[in-house]
Amino acid sequence: MVRSSQMGMDRPRPRRHDQVAEDLADLAISLHDDPTVEETVDRVLAYALKAVSCEYAGVVFVHGRRRIETEAVTDTLVEKLELVQIEAGEGPNLNVIGDRFSVLVTDTRSESRWPTWAAGVAALGVRSMLSVRLYTSATTIGALNLYDRAPDRFDVDDQAVAHLLARHAAVALASARTTENLWQAVDARKLVGQAQGILMERYSLSADQAFSVLARYSQDHNLKLRDVANELVTSRQLPDVGGVASANGGLTG
Repeated sequence: MVRSSQMGMDRPRPRRHDQVAEDLADLAISLHDDPTVEETVDRVLAYALKAVSCEYAGVVFVHGRRRIETEAVTDTLVEKLELVQIEAGEGPNLNVIGDRFSVLVTDTRSESRWPTWAAGVAALGVRSMLSVRLYTSATTIGALNLYDRAPDRFDVDDQAVAHLLARHAAVALASARTTENLWQAVDARKLVGQAQGILMERYSLSADQAFSVLARYSQDHNLKLRDVANELVTSRQLPDVGGVASANGGLTG
């Protein structure tokens, strides 16, 4: 009989991508259990640090075609790194979000594609970066950014892992966003309904008249209808009570 210790010695050690595949499978399951965008992003970043063994990571979301916003980071330094890109108006994320699936920067001290960005990042002590697009078939969500203080930090395996992670993360984030938007829409409808009820009771309005009051206030003051309704439900009054009265033909509170 072969002892278990001897079997362990004779068995080949698992290859890195085998372990990564197993971890990614576990991550994919856990991501779909995270109900919010914030929880999903946090889990993605925690896994990224472990899988790629880099020092820092962050996620940026894209708004429109070129406006990026830092969503979450593993260290406050990453916020500074992302700010360099935003202020410079150039950098890997703009290319990734635009027409590339990923961008690898081997050394910021010799990077020539985005000289202003590279100089700013190098000044903060970071030499390597790997940026991977977060996207689905329907939309581009943003980018996953990995950083390290050492030059030439990321290899081909790291890029492959980052791409796999980004695909799982993008699908989970898209789902979490949809869920949050649905709940926000439900909450908004509830708030508007409650606000209508307050106006109907206070001014003897019909449901349609009450909604017209809220809609007019929203337009006149350039506020979202949900915010107007929330203000009324919370404070039990609108700042411009006269506007409410005039909206219903001179009613007063």
